[in-house]
Amino acid sequence: MKEKLLQIKNTALSLIIDAKSLAELEELRLQFLGRNGTLTEAMKEMKTIPADQKPEAGRVVNEVKTIIEDTLKNKQQELKEIKVSTRPALDVTEPGIRPALGHLHLVTQAIREITTIFNSIGFKRVRHPEIEWDWYAFTSLNFPDNHPARDDWETFFIQQKPDNKKGSVLLTPHTSSGQVREMEKYSHPELVSGSPTNKKILKQVQDDVNIRMLNIAKCYRRQSDVSHTPTFHQFEGLVVAEDVSIADLKGTLDFFVKSYFGEQRKARIRPYHFQFTEPSFEVDISCGVCLGKGCRLCKEGWLELGGAGMVHPNVLKYGGVDPEKYTGFAFGWGIERVLMMKEGVKLDDIRVLYANDLDFLQQF
Repeated sequence: MKEKLLQIKNTALSLIIDAKSLAELEELRLQFLGRNGTLTEAMKEMKTIPADQKPEAGRVVNEVKTIIEDTLKNKQQELKEIKVSTRPALDVTEPGIRPALGHLHLVTQAIREITTIFNSIGFKRVRHPEIEWDWYAFTSLNFPDNHPARDDWETFFIQQKPDNKKGSVLLTPHTSSGQVREMEKYSHPELVSGSPTNKKILKQVQDDVNIRMLNIAKCYRRQSDVSHTPTFHQFEGLVVAEDVSIADLKGTLDFFVKSYFGEQRKARIRPYHFQFTEPSFEVDISCGVCLGKGCRLCKEGWLELGGAGMVHPNVLKYGGVDPEKYTGFAFGWGIERVLMMKEGVKLDDIRVLYANDLDFLQQF
């Protein structure tokens, strides 16, 4: 028994001393001291030796186990020190690893590009409230009290005491709510500046109405599908001046379509009805996903960009502008919807834009 234990000790010490890694050292520990290790199995044989030999055998077993454990511990410390000493020194002059740089979101890119296009033909970018009064969102835009858009299932209303004149508070469902606010800058400048305005100055302002507004903002509606999201962006164009005609509107829309989508895309105009324009129409463009063949997004090859038309005389009146002297046109399109139709995007679900999918976003 004693000779067997000494042989185990010598073998273990030889292998431990020659070990080259901590992983190899762990394997040796299990080989000799593990549950089924060589020394463990030898210790189980002690019950078979004569009683008068057990004390000496026990002493030798404990001695061998202690020597193996101490040798493992010392070798482990040695290998750790070698690992530290061979680590390359830090070179403080070596260039660091530059962090990855992101880029503007697709919607932000679209907003900037659309703004640039309209700025080039004299439109001025403005902002109007996203939390709005019913007056500006509906009443001043010629919406009757029972219009479906005023339903709780279409518009997000805020639990706040209504104003006696301006009505309820809501999250604006469209950027068209900025039309009358923009006209008030000319017809009621005291509402903008907060200072009194005498009649002489007011008449001078009214005699020089010349609006070219581009209002880009978030809008909110209770809709969610492949072409709608509860929160989205719109850009609203409004032109009010003398002798503005539908030909001016069509020329403006054609200029934008060619500038943003390119010559290869087709656009069409369909007669339609909106409360705040007369006449009214919708503008469609051939689908950028299927190129007019029909797909999951467009169904029949065309996608609606948004509405447009000549400003209704009642809206001009609500804005304090004389409809006998001035005319105007307006259009309102969704930023995300316009972006979906841009060449090369090929996006068939608008919700992907807000899914935070880096694999998708990093392509642009």
